[in-house]
Amino acid sequence: MSILNMQRITVIALLKYCKDILETLQRRGVVEIETYQLDDDDGVFERGDTAAYQSQYLRSSAVARQAAEIIHTYVPEKKGLLSSMSGRKPLSLAQYDALVADSQDILHTAYDIVSYQKNIEQNRLEIERYEAQKTAIEPWLSLDVPMTFTGTATTRAFIGSFPPNKTREMLLSELSEQTDVADMTDIEIISSDENRTYAFLLCPIGCADALSDAIKKLGFEYPPYSAPVSVRKRIKQIDQHISNRRGRILENEANIKSVSSSLSSLDFLEDYFVMKAERYQAFDHIILSDNTFALTGYITERDAPELSRYLEDTYDAEVELSPSDTDDTPVKLMNNRFAEPVESVLATYSYPIRHETDPTAVMAIFYYIFFGMMFSDAGYGIVMAGACGLLLLKFRNMEEGLRRAMKMFFWCGVSTTMWGLLFGSFFGDAVSVISNTFFHTAPPAIPGLVTPIWFNPVSDPMRMLMFSFLLGIIHLFTGLFIQAYNDIKHKEYLAILYDVVSWYLLVGGAILALLSLEMMEGIAGFVLPSVWLKIGGVMALIGAVLILFFSGRESENPIKRLLKGAYGLYGATGYLSDILSYSRLLALGLATGVIAQVFNQIGSMMGSSVIGVILFLIIFVVGHTLNIGINALGAYVHTNRLQFVEFFGKFYTGGGREFKPFKINTKHYTVKEDI
Repeated sequence: MSILNMQRITVIALLKYCKDILETLQRRGVVEIETYQLDDDDGVFERGDTAAYQSQYLRSSAVARQAAEIIHTYVPEKKGLLSSMSGRKPLSLAQYDALVADSQDILHTAYDIVSYQKNIEQNRLEIERYEAQKTAIEPWLSLDVPMTFTGTATTRAFIGSFPPNKTREMLLSELSEQTDVADMTDIEIISSDENRTYAFLLCPIGCADALSDAIKKLGFEYPPYSAPVSVRKRIKQIDQHISNRRGRILENEANIKSVSSSLSSLDFLEDYFVMKAERYQAFDHIILSDNTFALTGYITERDAPELSRYLEDTYDAEVELSPSDTDDTPVKLMNNRFAEPVESVLATYSYPIRHETDPTAVMAIFYYIFFGMMFSDAGYGIVMAGACGLLLLKFRNMEEGLRRAMKMFFWCGVSTTMWGLLFGSFFGDAVSVISNTFFHTAPPAIPGLVTPIWFNPVSDPMRMLMFSFLLGIIHLFTGLFIQAYNDIKHKEYLAILYDVVSWYLLVGGAILALLSLEMMEGIAGFVLPSVWLKIGGVMALIGAVLILFFSGRESENPIKRLLKGAYGLYGATGYLSDILSYSRLLALGLATGVIAQVFNQIGSMMGSSVIGVILFLIIFVVGHTLNIGINALGAYVHTNRLQFVEFFGKFYTGGGREFKPFKINTKHYTVKEDI
């Protein structure tokens, strides 16, 4: 439950070491590089322009990615259902250096693969073009002359098509209506289909112009493609061309498959050039002279000594460290294994500012408790914790963000199991239903599985409601306590009285007074002695006076101060609303249990017959799977809401900037720095 101290780091070294130092910083991932601000008198320094290099490396990375995708097309990789959880493959420095040494050869292989694919695509286009030619001339297969034939010395030939469903007699009849040369024209129908009627026309050369004008009016069209040889011969030529190009495709596919073993190297190459591009992008933030360079940024106080010694000993660099505690200083959190998974929830809302308390550890306790109460089934908790635990054990290289989520839901599953045992819910009332339906006997009173260790919220909802309100009050008061802790850190001791103690008195006193009323006996199950009505009333009155006169103390005008105090006092209704919000712990807990019981009852409707057993198993698996999915999502959303709205609203400012070190941002591999 702390925010790591940050230091400003400035590194000055010889220019020849610049790339090596940037590569070291990238692999270690402990420094957030900031743009070095040039002063007017820094005439010897300038900024480098690396846009061309970045573009070149990104192009090379894209070629490697394209080559890998091509290999995947022809040699599909078999991946398991959970392969996405495997994370990036770790490389030692020795493995990394060996792959870097071969990077140019790998890049040449990538270009070859892309070239093979381009040849395949070109040949496929050629095949499509030849197929189109073949389709265009197939209707003319019975034509004895080339399609380019135009006639003899005394005749003129027309080869083309008319609208569909035309016979020779129909064409001659229609032609005679258009011209007088119809009697001197010979028409031969070559073929016909649903699209066109394909014909050969022959007339004396003197009648050619008149016949040409007439057939155009009848919808005559010349073929889109004409072969200078007979159609049969041209089709044979086309088939040979297609066969040749299919052979070239197979040859190029074989070439691609022959280098499929280089897939892992191509994945590395994609990452490697991305890393190089990002290193050159870092040049935009540093300053250079003829012989030296300088960079600046942030580093945690924990990591600074080791990195400083390494840079000084290895590269003879000058490293300057200084404390950084400004509002713009980035924030890095440090929590134990129990609380760390919930940091992602906090980051979803906002990081704390530098001078604020990190609430992760306290929030984690309530987060797991509330999630478990809402999910509240031991069977569901065992499934969730078991699944997350197995995934964490199986996939050791899981990405950090996913690993945190798995850890968080593991602890949520543990909490769910505990609450389920306390409430006596194990897949609803599955043990009782199975025992009564299939074994025709009452189940043994097993605490946690059949009977609750504490109580059953379904049969005693008011007790659960009051317990939910109690947890809510503790949660809200804890938020106020953290606000007091922040005030102590900032030495604002009066603020503790005015902003924290006043609300403790007002809300706490009101609760004590309420619990001393007789009407609460039917709700809470008990009533405090009447003396607590007076004590609670006095406490609430003192708290209200403090809020009224001091919550607007920043205003010098007494009227404004009093008006702000009255508005602050109106905030008591907000506390009432916040406390009532915790009734969702009851609502979602009941929903989980009742829905589980409903599925069990539906599954047992067919009794203990074979069909009944099969039906029960199907409904049990499907129904409880749906219940787990729906109510786990509901528990997650509403647990977040209780933190973000009710809890954080009492003390949390947020708005801090996350510490984002210069590090390896790759898809396939990560490099383990040997420290």
